[in-house]
Amino acid sequence: MSYDSQRALALLRLGSGHPAAGFRDGQEDAIRHVVEGRGRLLVVQKTGWGKSFVYFIAIKLLREAGSGPAVLISPLLSLMRNQIAAAGRMGVRAATINSDNQDEWATVEAALQRGEVDILLVSPESLANARFRTGVLAGVAATIALLVIDEAHCISDWGHDFRPHYRLLERLVQTLPASVRLLATTATANNRVMDDLRAVLGPGLGVSRGDLNRPTLALQTLRLTSQAERLAWLAEQVPLLPGHGIIYTLTVRDAEQVADWLRSRGVAAESYTGESGSGRAGLEQALLDNRVKALVATTALGMGFDKPDLAFVIHYQTPGSVVAYYQQVGRAGRALSAAYGIVLSGSEETEITDYFIESAFPSRDEAQQVLTALASAPRGLSVPELQARVNLSKGRIEKTMTLLSLESPTPITKRGSKWQLTAAPLGDGFWQRAERLTEQRRHEQLRMQEYVSLTSGHMAFLIRALDGDPEASRPAVLPPLPATVDESLVRAAVAFLRRTSLPIEPRLQWPAGGLPRSGLSGRIAVGRQAQPGRALCLYGDAGWGRLVQQGKCQDRRFADDLVTACVQVLREWQPLPAPVWVTCIPSRRHPDLVPDFARRLAAALGLPFLVALEKTAERPEQRTLANSLQQARNLDGSLAVVSPRLPAGPVLLVDDGVDSRWTLTVAAALLRAHGAGAVFPLVLAQAGRAG
Repeated sequence: MSYDSQRALALLRLGSGHPAAGFRDGQEDAIRHVVEGRGRLLVVQKTGWGKSFVYFIAIKLLREAGSGPAVLISPLLSLMRNQIAAAGRMGVRAATINSDNQDEWATVEAALQRGEVDILLVSPESLANARFRTGVLAGVAATIALLVIDEAHCISDWGHDFRPHYRLLERLVQTLPASVRLLATTATANNRVMDDLRAVLGPGLGVSRGDLNRPTLALQTLRLTSQAERLAWLAEQVPLLPGHGIIYTLTVRDAEQVADWLRSRGVAAESYTGESGSGRAGLEQALLDNRVKALVATTALGMGFDKPDLAFVIHYQTPGSVVAYYQQVGRAGRALSAAYGIVLSGSEETEITDYFIESAFPSRDEAQQVLTALASAPRGLSVPELQARVNLSKGRIEKTMTLLSLESPTPITKRGSKWQLTAAPLGDGFWQRAERLTEQRRHEQLRMQEYVSLTSGHMAFLIRALDGDPEASRPAVLPPLPATVDESLVRAAVAFLRRTSLPIEPRLQWPAGGLPRSGLSGRIAVGRQAQPGRALCLYGDAGWGRLVQQGKCQDRRFADDLVTACVQVLREWQPLPAPVWVTCIPSRRHPDLVPDFARRLAAALGLPFLVALEKTAERPEQRTLANSLQQARNLDGSLAVVSPRLPAGPVLLVDDGVDSRWTLTVAAALLRAHGAGAVFPLVLAQAGRAG
């Protein structure tokens, strides 16, 4: 097929909204390569270069010449709204099928069959969906003119824990007929990733690769060990920075906490995480419209988000790899002469990135537990049924099942809601890859710690780490930001960290199968439920969390400061009807730890303390049980009320920690059954979240 350069330029100008726009270096060559069918092509160009224009213009030209539609595989469909809008401006009819719009699938399928869709955007997970494969893909497979793989570095081993279903693309690519054009795009590909992509996409792969330098970025790293120091730094510096930006955190909890802190200091900030749900689009638009100074985000706000005038990207903690950091900091300064890229390094970051590395793959024991359970159930097991048989959390079970199911040949398969064993054993290749990737991620973690230690040459370091030419680095010149913090702001940040508390929502349903020894099942009767409660902090977290950890693990006594803090929580909480007595959760292993604290808290509140509950059976510690169902069953019949008749008034139920909430749920039901009034849980610490 011949290439029409004038039409391509007109489409670029329509899509960009700039009547005088011209192609960037390599852009038109890539479009021509695809349209003329010169073979498979990988485009490696930095964020903001305009990779989406390559495939949107190419498919428009192909469609105008009578070719079939394109399929675009993308990991972040929700962040491509601006690209779809650009496609619409040039007359490209784009539609999407994904897990969030299942009620629209039939409409999209019908439009696709009628030839009214030019490019269909799908997630890699769709390739594992039988309905999509048979009901959508099979129907248009013979007519597809172009397959686009966006964020193609995820095909490499590097991306498997971010989007493991990219592994399915290897099998899809191998079955493509020669007539189907293939375009893969990414902003980040070092030599290792390039080798992986050649192995999957073919040895004859053409490559269009630009330079890695980002001359508009002024990069800086600052070591501020404590969270209070970093919060103080943000409160002081962010309002002074020109423009608007993103502050990245490693965990959901930190994103929420940093946003809360900045708002408390008068900064317009919102958190953006995987838990933002349907609110994501509104948050993205608020940043695009400059209605917030900053979004405080996890990696949920990542590849695909495009705000050309983003003036700063700040990392609250050091990311785990150069690849991840280069992707994220590359959001800034695309249409500005200069923008800041700042990394704040803290004491907790290595612990967090260690967790991500260690949990990326199932352990041999986790995989064996799952395979053994499935071997004992020829008809298969659902995830809830597996929870009853293996000591693994729901998340670990789901991750194990996903990764094992992507092996070829696969040792497990899913039919309906149940997983079953196949005849194929789990090969050694799975463990070899897991060990290799774990070692690589440890190396990447060390490289980022080297980066944090730099006093200059930050861009050259990143380019070298990504196997580019560091001689080309020409960083932007902006005045460095201060490395010091205002001590009064540090004190205010400490007070903020110690002021926040976390809600504990009551459970409303007994676990699947109930608690047979206690005769409890189904919905928890309203008169047996706990009331909403409070946790003072996250265990081990900044603020009170480390003092709770110290009291439990070292001092074997909780500090008086924690009593004072809990009194303050109650004053702000003001549960109604107000508790008139105090009791606590008993423990045989630490019989005095929580009762001692509860007595001192009761005295500070001027309320009587009563030992109302006792342990009647020795059971494993709840923290040794990995999922909610096993924790619930572990409690069955292990608690009893000491006195047949308890005070009738509302009660404050004290414990040192909460995770699954089953201990509080069972205790509340027992207390209510023996005459107690409303039960309000108050615990020192909630189990922490890594992401």
